[in-house]
Amino acid sequence: MKQVLFTDLDGTLLDLFDYSYDAALPALKALKKRNIPVVFCTAKTLAENEYYQKELGIEDPFIVDNGGAIFIPDNYFSFGFECKKKGNYCIVELGASYGELREALKEIREETGFKITGFGDMTAEEVAEDANLSVEMAKLAKEKEYNESFIFGEPEEKEAILFKKIKEKGFNITHGGRYYNIHGKNADKGKAVRILTELFKREYGEVKTIGVGDSMNDIPMLKVVEQPALVKNKKGAWLDVSLPNLYKAKGEGPDGWVEIVEKFIILHDN
Repeated sequence: MKQVLFTDLDGTLLDLFDYSYDAALPALKALKKRNIPVVFCTAKTLAENEYYQKELGIEDPFIVDNGGAIFIPDNYFSFGFECKKKGNYCIVELGASYGELREALKEIREETGFKITGFGDMTAEEVAEDANLSVEMAKLAKEKEYNESFIFGEPEEKEAILFKKIKEKGFNITHGGRYYNIHGKNADKGKAVRILTELFKREYGEVKTIGVGDSMNDIPMLKVVEQPALVKNKKGAWLDVSLPNLYKAKGEGPDGWVEIVEKFIILHDN
């Protein structure tokens, strides 16, 4: 049976505050040795995903912008399927365009007076300072295509109004570890994972999927994998969610990620 690992990045494979991943390197090496696909499923942009794939030596498909699109390397699967060809990728697009999302936020600001600051309103230096990134990484984070990350500078009780307004505009909203994200109504981590899972099944037959996350925007992914798992956040707590067969790692971030990979893939394989 082919195992496939779907994983969030920030706060999961990567430490939420300094984006380190050293603790995960031995487990990643073990996954590569076993030819286990490691599929990033994240709010990060194409450019950010490519950066971390290169850093970690991963060449599998990945899901960007909270399910906005799936990027599949050319000839990764042995069969053809419907997609958009761009560069060295076959892309399955699910989300709305960045321009549409920016326009919706602008309209909501004008209608409500809410303080909404998107990445598109910030310089790379401002994003770097707010997100604790280098300026070069902040530039990659600003290269959005299918979602917009933003800061909601209003009291928590006004969140419901924000959510309602975004739904009225025909879009969806998620809240990750650090930022809110607006995206197209068809952009969904769960939908993207289902599509990729079907492609893996066509390639390998029987497939077992494992999903690892840490925050609210990972729930759609965790709902559709066979083995959902959570790592603890920096507060030492798990996301408050109830799912069948959910495993809760004792460790935070990359430490918890390694615990999950060892339990369900590496030790299971021995």
